[in-house]
Amino acid sequence: MSNAFRLQFSQPKVMAFLLGLSLLLTVYSSVVSAAELDAKVAWQKIDSGALVIDVRTAEEFAQGHLPDAINIPYQQINQAFAQQEIAKDRSVVVYCRSGNRSGIADKMLENAGFTNVYNGGGYQTLMMEKR
Repeated sequence: MSNAFRLQFSQPKVMAFLLGLSLLLTVYSSVVSAAELDAKVAWQKIDSGALVIDVRTAEEFAQGHLPDAINIPYQQINQAFAQQEIAKDRSVVVYCRSGNRSGIADKMLENAGFTNVYNGGGYQTLMMEKR
C-alpha cells in the first residue's frame, strides 16, 4: 500500500466522516423500515374493516387514493367525525402524502376521545406495501 493512500485515510477527519456516514445510513434504513412496518399494520387494520380516511386535500385525493377511502382534509376531521357520529372505538386508519398530516389528524382524534386510530403514514408507501 502506498504511503499517500495510508496518509489520506489515517486522517481523523476522514475517519469521522466515514463513521458519520455509516451512522446516517443506519438511521435512514431504520426510518424506512418503520414506514414499511406502519404500512403493513395499516393494511392489516384496513383488511379487518377499519374506516380509511385520506386527510390530504381534495386535489391530492383526486389524483389517487386507497380503495374505499373517504377524503376529509385533516383540518376538518374533528368536525366531520362529530357530524357523522362515528363511534369513539371505531377502528380508523388515517393517511396523507408523507405521514405528517395524518399524524396531526391522529392526535386530533385521540384528543377528541377516539381510541382506535392508526396513522398509516404516506399514500405511496401504503400503495407499495399492498403490492
